[in-house]
Amino acid sequence: MEPLIVLDRVTRIYRMGDVEVRALDDVSLSVEVGGFVAIMGASGSGKSTLMNLIGCLDRPTSGRYLLEGQEVSRLGRDALAEIRNRMLGFVFQSFNLLTRTSAVENVELPLIYAGVPAAERRRRAAEALRRVGLDGRLDHHPSQLSGGQQQRVAIARALVTQPRVILADEPTGNLDSRTSVEVMALLTDLNAAGLTVVLVTHEPDIAACAGRVVRMQDGRIHSDERRAAAAVGAAAPREARP
Repeated sequence: MEPLIVLDRVTRIYRMGDVEVRALDDVSLSVEVGGFVAIMGASGSGKSTLMNLIGCLDRPTSGRYLLEGQEVSRLGRDALAEIRNRMLGFVFQSFNLLTRTSAVENVELPLIYAGVPAAERRRRAAEALRRVGLDGRLDHHPSQLSGGQQQRVAIARALVTQPRVILADEPTGNLDSRTSVEVMALLTDLNAAGLTVVLVTHEPDIAACAGRVVRMQDGRIHSDERRAAAAVGAAAPREARP
């Protein structure tokens, strides 16, 4: 089986005046269908740039990026937007929910951009919320939901377009220990159901839930370790965050 994600000798250079910053330097990485990969690294290591490239939010300066066998490195803005909507689901640390909009309406948003009719949007959004355990919260606004429930709404929004890949950028960064375990259990279940998951985190106990940990340093892959994923919640709990 061909890998779902292939980065082939990818370099990303940013220029700030006369200064050249190599955010990624000759990185090669492949992720198989159904993989669960955690990307770790210190600030400035290149992990966020790597996630942006995988998510078609940026393009490499050199090298190739193939997604499901299609080279997307040089596609235009509209083509990249269509790929993001069709193949990729995004989950962020800050949830990025519309505060004056209900849970089901937040989940419907990607389907509006995709031109899905209203009745079908509502059906699919309700099903996505049921899948993450929030079928009784469809009409609740973010202010009426806990942090963990808001992240579940965000995950449902990522799922509603039936993507091939979930890209999660520090999805537990604003959550306490117990809620982090719940969110990671949900991502693990989705991966077990066949979804490919790529996760950025700086927390070893969160990365331990993945079957593969890629560590970035100075824009390069420092290590790439495959191992049996730890049971969710097996690591020592972290202090609750405010």
